[in-house]
Amino acid sequence: MSDPGPYYFRFNLYHRILHGMVIVSFLGLALTGLPLKFAHTGWGAGLSHALGGPFTTGYLHRLFAIVTFIYFGLHLGYVARLVLQRRPGVFWGPDSMVPQPHDLVQFSQHVRYFLGLGPRPRFGRWAYWEKFDYWAVFWGVAIIGGSGLLLWFPTFFARSLPGWIFNVAIIVHSDEALLAVGFIFTIHFFNGHLRPEKFPMDPVIFTGRVSEEDWRHEHPEEYERLRREGRLAGVAADPPPLWMRNFSRVVGFSALAIGMILVWLIIMTALG
Repeated sequence: MSDPGPYYFRFNLYHRILHGMVIVSFLGLALTGLPLKFAHTGWGAGLSHALGGPFTTGYLHRLFAIVTFIYFGLHLGYVARLVLQRRPGVFWGPDSMVPQPHDLVQFSQHVRYFLGLGPRPRFGRWAYWEKFDYWAVFWGVAIIGGSGLLLWFPTFFARSLPGWIFNVAIIVHSDEALLAVGFIFTIHFFNGHLRPEKFPMDPVIFTGRVSEEDWRHEHPEEYERLRREGRLAGVAADPPPLWMRNFSRVVGFSALAIGMILVWLIIMTALG
């Protein structure tokens, strides 16, 4: 099979490593957190036992939480460095993750496209759903992580906080985490991998590379802007090597399988 090249870099190595940390920590938190939340079910107790019991599961949960705090801190540091360097477009512009008026316009255009009432929107660097995914994770880490710290170190925080805060933290941590699992394993997986044009998986977050054909289809405004500015050569890349493609398949399909199984178990528990 011939390569549909040429290829260009969409994500650099730093962002791919960071996303790898997100994958590992999120899957780990889901696998260790759900058995604690659903300990009253057979599958919850069974999964907890397979991981070494409730105490070991709790320790593993905290370990993956540490990974979460590390990547969140690294990301905040990365953004702070861009701000201190006065890098243009961090908070506004075509490369910014901040939602802008044109995102609402493109959302409306996309709905019309789905209904056969208009053409597909011409997305730039980030489509509106990619920005939503980003801020969902950002919000989730802040809320779930903050409430988790209260529950992890209750004696320390009880010195300055009222007792009812911890009752709220239990509810917030549990329900927000369940919402995050449901969102990532359904909406995000569909947007990133299960859409018809990407099914069964989009390897770009693992390889960092996108073919020119896919780039022009998925993000035509960004491609044409960089071509006008003469910047395409600066992001040119070799085709992803075979080992990288295989690695993408192994990690990607494993994550998809784990996520779908967990969502199915949650749905079956809710229906039962």
